[in-house]
Amino acid sequence: MSAGPAGLVAALPPEAAGWVERGSAVVREQPGEIDGLFAVAARKCGRGALGAVPGWSVDDAVRALLLAALPLTGAELAAVVSRLYRVGGGPERRAVLRSLVLLEAGGDLGDLGLPLVEDALRSNDPRLIAAAVGPYGARRLGAHAFRQAVLKCVFTGIPLDRVAGLAGRADAELDRMMADFAAERSAAGRTVPPDVAEYLHTHRVSTEATA
Repeated sequence: MSAGPAGLVAALPPEAAGWVERGSAVVREQPGEIDGLFAVAARKCGRGALGAVPGWSVDDAVRALLLAALPLTGAELAAVVSRLYRVGGGPERRAVLRSLVLLEAGGDLGDLGLPLVEDALRSNDPRLIAAAVGPYGARRLGAHAFRQAVLKCVFTGIPLDRVAGLAGRADAELDRMMADFAAERSAAGRTVPPDVAEYLHTHRVSTEATA
């Protein structure tokens, strides 16, 4: 199922869908109410997995839909999103990162959300890192930053299938970096993670190429 607004609403439990519909109506009329609603979303709607949208939780979806309902665009929208990220804890920050793909399409966000992606990638929180390499970050990170993000996933144990668009953005330099990582693991007598081995197999990269 799509992680677009309609897909998220359809995936929500009925009570959560009703709550976010009411909340969205409020923020359309009174954007300043987003802070309070954002803070109580998990308590009101739950934190369970959103089964139809892999990797998302119910509170992720609710918060993302509240942000998508804001009648703001561009720099005004980015200011609100950045504030909610900065003052929030891990779940709120993760939801903001997941919402960027919705706001990119509907809120003229452009690259204004990239500082949040970059901040998440500097963290050691696997949940934030995984959210940062979703569709928004994967499209908009520069080539060097994207490669570093992929390696960060490898080093923190985040499955590579969480990196959106990896097949399309992989290049010779990333191939080399992955081969070096695998060669170092093998030389140390450590197992190469299965998804790294699969990447190397798919891209026909030899771990001896850079030795």
